[in-house]
Formats: sequence, structure tokens, C-alpha cells
Amino acid sequence: MLYKVTTLKKQVKQLTKIKKKKKKIYLVIDGPNILRKDLPTSLSLIKSVLDDLGDLRVGVVILNRNAPEKLIEAVTNHGFKAVVSPGDPMVTLTITAMELIHDSKADIFALATRKADFLPLIIKAKEKGLETIIIGAEPGFSVALQNAADYSINLSRVGEKGNENS
Repeated sequence: MLYKVTTLKKQVKQLTKIKKKKKKIYLVIDGPNILRKDLPTSLSLIKSVLDDLGDLRVGVVILNRNAPEKLIEAVTNHGFKAVVSPGDPMVTLTITAMELIHDSKADIFALATRKADFLPLIIKAKEKGLETIIIGAEPGFSVALQNAADYSINLSRVGEKGNENS
């Protein structure tokens, strides 16, 4: 019995060390631009890709006011915070992202979008000392965003690999 307790304590210590080493990721998803039926994207895929790079601490999905209830429910069921924008989703995304960038607890700022309009967010995150990840999909995945971020994840390519393993 004592051996089992000692072994369990060792395992808990190892897990604690592993958990401490993982970087904290704050993620903002441009829902109207990424969560589309014509793109090979899903919240599960985004989470699994980020899991290799760190620990997803905050996940926010920006949706427009026309978002169906089922989409809002799916976002919540995946553990993300759904923010329905009353006006322009780009404005809501920018404000939300800036709040997260200025939060000193994050190590990595991740942004899921295809639009080059959000390039200043990546630049600001890097200025604040955060590592940056851009997540997008073809068609229309901004080359400027991909070049500006520390890590670029193209879900069109990842999705193909993910489907082979499913």
C-alpha cells in the first residue's frame, strides 16, 4: 500500500512539472471568417493543434449577430466563450484581442482568422513580448499574417492529415 502511495506521489509530481512547463495560450477566433461550412475547420481541430504548443487557457469565439443558436451552443460545448457582436464583429474581435494581449498572464497569443486586417494585432502582441500563432485556412489565408506570426497553422493542410487519422 505504501508503495502505491509513493508511486502515485511521484506521478503527480511529474505531471505537475509537465503542466508548469506548458506555455499559456490565449486564443481569439474570428467566427464568421473561420467557422464556415466551406472551410476544413472545426473548434476540435483548432484545440488539438494548439495542444501541442501549450495550454489553452482562454478561448474566445467572436460571432456576428446572425449566428444561429446551435453554433453558439457548439462553441460553448467546446469550452470556448461565445461573444456575439451587436455590430461589426471586426471591432469586437479587435477589442477582445487587445484586452488579452495586455493580460500579463499569457505567454502566447493565438488568432484564428484569414484576414490581413488583423495584422496590427499580431504586431502588437509581439511588441508586448508574446509569441504569436496565426491559424487560418485556404482560400484567402493572408500571407502577411503567416509571415508576421511566430507560428502559422494552415488548417487546410492539418485537416487533411486529421481526416486520415480519424
